[in-house]
Amino acid sequence: MTESTNPTAGTSAGTAPPAFEVLPRDLSPYRQSNVGIDYVHRFESGRPGPRVLINALTHGNEFCGMVAAAQLLDMGVRPLVGTLTVSFANVAAYETFDPAQPYESRQLVHNLNRVWSTEWLDGPEDSPELRRARELRPVVAAADHLLDIHSTSQDVEPFWVYPAFARNSAAALAIGRPAVHLVMPGGLGSGTPVIQHGHFGEASGRGAGMVVECGQHFLQASADVAIDVTRRFLAHFGLSAHDPTWAAPPAPRRFELLQTVVIKTPAFRFIRPCFGFEVFAKGELIATDGPDEIRAPCDDCTILMPARAAIVGREGVYLSRPLA
Repeated sequence: MTESTNPTAGTSAGTAPPAFEVLPRDLSPYRQSNVGIDYVHRFESGRPGPRVLINALTHGNEFCGMVAAAQLLDMGVRPLVGTLTVSFANVAAYETFDPAQPYESRQLVHNLNRVWSTEWLDGPEDSPELRRARELRPVVAAADHLLDIHSTSQDVEPFWVYPAFARNSAAALAIGRPAVHLVMPGGLGSGTPVIQHGHFGEASGRGAGMVVECGQHFLQASADVAIDVTRRFLAHFGLSAHDPTWAAPPAPRRFELLQTVVIKTPAFRFIRPCFGFEVFAKGELIATDGPDEIRAPCDDCTILMPARAAIVGREGVYLSRPLA
């Protein structure tokens, strides 16, 4: 199955071209791997400790993770304990980036962050993303803890996304930044992301599997967030030292994912421009999708990641509620 596209149908806030503060760099120096899988690098400390995977470029136009992962490799960062693995996931999509169409290099065929189920990985379909997911499957399975670094089409406050397991919540709260958490009690609802693959998607799983959404795709501030969160993630699990200059984190704001709205028609539209974190009252109209109305299922319904364009088969918006 592939997604039909209509990238000219705007749905959220405006069509002004983005500011390109971060652009792709040549990743060919990182292609040769020490584990036999292109763009995957593993470093053993020789001391007991967790196996941590830092994953970048699950989507090809989300450059902040590329910056953070490349910095780890360029600086020769090595774990104090355990094992550090650094991967660039969808380099094939990344290499198609065109500033004239900056959102098109998100994926080539399939969304690499929705195919991590047995149905997809063991199924008959083929695409560059499915081949790459099958290559990376043992890398993900071997990790105790996973940080998957992402960014957003709109310039919004960074936030965590993770399945609603105590181990994920504890890690996010201890790491402290970002302060906003999107908790998924029933999964994403539109496919299986890498942070729900294998033991990461099980209540009895052995470690944390978390996405960090760092901000708008092409901003330096998003790359700075990715670097900061990566450092904090490694320090939390003991692979690197804590930075004594880190300030106390702000009070957390947590949201529970209630529904993932998937776009059904090219006519999908919000009733007003939306960037993310807009709040709607129970029953208030949020968007229309052809004959369907998307209304807030609760008071203080907070929307996240409103679609920039009406692309049939992709997510239109996440509906959430604040958690006490």
